[in-house]
Amino acid sequence: MDLYEAIRKRYSVRAFLDKEVEKDKLDRILEAARLAPSASNRQEWKLIVVRDAEVQQALAQAAEQPFVGQAPVVIAAVGLTPQQTMYCDVPTDPVDCAIVLEHVALAATAEGLGTCWIGHFKQDQCRKALGVPDSARVIELMPLGYPAVDPGAKTRKSLKETVCQDRFS
Repeated sequence: MDLYEAIRKRYSVRAFLDKEVEKDKLDRILEAARLAPSASNRQEWKLIVVRDAEVQQALAQAAEQPFVGQAPVVIAAVGLTPQQTMYCDVPTDPVDCAIVLEHVALAATAEGLGTCWIGHFKQDQCRKALGVPDSARVIELMPLGYPAVDPGAKTRKSLKETVCQDRFS
């Protein structure tokens, strides 16, 4: 599958088959994540790959979304430098982790798998479940697995509504 097809096919999966994700597929997805760009190429992030059912259930409770615990894999993106900002005064960790997880999402789509971005969760509960120290922050959760249902049609705003030329309008 080429990149543009993966972009077109990616969607938020909220129901997963009870089917294990093959190690070789997961390894390729994680390698795609490792190759993601980051601020000053520091890679100040960690991915926690969760397959343990008990930890997944704790994450599902923290996210108040049961399907998180039903995915065969949940990937947690953790920012290691929560106080650091880029020169433009934007926090580094959320940007870097978003890039990493979009690499995960597109690679997963290319492998025939589905993902869902989860930003609704209780930080303290997730950090406790994952053993993340106080010096770091869980930025996003991403359940990953084989989709149980086919997606509906995507609706997106037009380019005219989302892209400006030369100046904000």
